[in-house]
Amino acid sequence: MRQYRGQYHCIVMENDLILFILPIFIIFILVEIVYGVATKRNTYKLNDTISSLSQGLISQAVAICTPFFQIGAYALIFEWIGDTSPLQFWPHWYGWVIALLIYDFLDYWLHRVSHQCAFFWGAHVVHHQSQFFNLSTALRQESLYPIVGCCFFFPMALLGVPPYQFAVVSIIILVYQFWIHTEHIGSLGWFDFVFSSPSNHRVHHAINEEYIDKNFGAILIVWDRLFGTFQHEGAKCIYGTKTPLHSWSPLKALGATYSEIFYKSYAVKGFKNKLRTLYKGPGWLPEGAILVDDPSNAGVNTFYNPPFRRYGHYFAIGIFISSLFFVCFLMYSEDQLSYLQKVAGLIILLLTLYCASFCMESKQKFY
Repeated sequence: MRQYRGQYHCIVMENDLILFILPIFIIFILVEIVYGVATKRNTYKLNDTISSLSQGLISQAVAICTPFFQIGAYALIFEWIGDTSPLQFWPHWYGWVIALLIYDFLDYWLHRVSHQCAFFWGAHVVHHQSQFFNLSTALRQESLYPIVGCCFFFPMALLGVPPYQFAVVSIIILVYQFWIHTEHIGSLGWFDFVFSSPSNHRVHHAINEEYIDKNFGAILIVWDRLFGTFQHEGAKCIYGTKTPLHSWSPLKALGATYSEIFYKSYAVKGFKNKLRTLYKGPGWLPEGAILVDDPSNAGVNTFYNPPFRRYGHYFAIGIFISSLFFVCFLMYSEDQLSYLQKVAGLIILLLTLYCASFCMESKQKFY
C-alpha cells in the first residue's frame, strides 16, 4: 500500500479497501439476481437498484469532501488524550476484538437514536427508502450519516483506539452488514439469537407496525435483546418508509426528511415545539396539531414503479456505469486532488446521477 501522511492516511486506506471489496460486492449482487430469476423470486427492479447504488456512490464522494468528520475529528481527540491512555493493549488480537465490540455497541446506540430522533433520521432515512430488500440495498449508504453521527464514536478515541484501527474496525462492520440484506436466506437457528442475520435485519427494514424501531444491531443482535428492541421475524415484511419517497431523484432522497423538519419547525407555534421537531421522533407533532400541507402526508405507502422514459433504461444504465468509474477515479486519486477538485467532482456526480433519475421517471420534470 502507498504511504500517506496525517489524518488522510486512514481515509485513503479505507478507500483502498473499498476499491478492493467493490468488485466482490458487484459479483454477489449479480449472483443474487441470477439466483432470484432462476428460482422465480427476483427481488430486484432496475430503477430501484440504480437508485440504491447511486446513493452508495454519492456517499463515497461526500466522504472524500468531509475528511474532518470521517476521521479528522477522531484523530484530533486521539492526539489530544487518546495516545496517553493507560489502555495500550489495542495492537494485540484481543485488543482488536474489544475495539470491534465497543464499535458495535456504540453503533447500536447511534442506529437506535437515528430512528427515534428526527434530526438523525434525516441522515439515516436514505438507507430505508428502497421498497425492496436485496444486496444493493446494503450499498444504499447515507452520505450525511458519518457527519451527524461521528461524535458517537469519540469514546473509542478517548480509550486510546488508534485512528487506523478505528477505520479498519468500521470497514469490518460495514462489510459484515452487506450479506444480511437479502431475502434468500431464511432463519439460521442459534446464529439468529446472537448475531445480526438476514432474518433479523429484514425486520429492521420493515414498516409493519410490530417491526418499527427493532433490531438495530450491526454485528451482534445481543444488544437488542439486552435493551428491549429485539423482534423475531413473523409476518411478511413490507419495506420502505412510512412516508414514501415516490421519486428516484438522489437530491430529493437526501433532503426529503430535512425539508419536512423545516416545514414543521416553521409551522408549529412556540420555540420549544420548534426545537422538539429536531429531537423528537420523525412523526412527532404537538398534541392536537394538524399540518394540512405537511409534505410528510403527501402520499400513501403504495408501490412506486413509474415507467421509464423512451430508451431510458439504456441511458440510465450508461450514466450509472460512467458515474461508477468516475467515483472510483475520485477515490483512487484522492490524495492527488485539491479540495476544490473534490467538491467539483461531487457536484458533477450529483448532477450526473440526477440525469439518470430523470431517465427513470417518465413524468418527472427536469427541474
